[in-house]
Amino acid sequence: MNSRQRTLEARIEKIKEKIVGMDELRPGSLSRQYNVCGTPGCRCKADPPQKHGPYYQLSFTRKGKSSSQFVRREDLLRIKRQLRNYDRLRKLIDEWIDTSIELVRLSRDREGQ
Repeated sequence: MNSRQRTLEARIEKIKEKIVGMDELRPGSLSRQYNVCGTPGCRCKADPPQKHGPYYQLSFTRKGKSSSQFVRREDLLRIKRQLRNYDRLRKLIDEWIDTSIELVRLSRDREGQ
């Protein structure tokens, strides 16, 4: 095994350690929304309108099923952290795959010599 292969294997081990140490995960995207109610004479129907909100909504697809849910303001920071963790996980998995592909290529090239 050459030094490049050892370097790649070490990189994969570091990726695995980062994944194992991750906190809560949540896929999806967060949006901020403003609503207009049905109450006549409400400020949301003024000129210019002063809509109600903001309200936060999380949208995601999991196992082929799309969902959305409202997020309470007090849960907003936690949800944002979970979304960042999920994005980080996806990047780590992509890096692991790319590194594994390179490692396999090096092993195959070495065997072919």
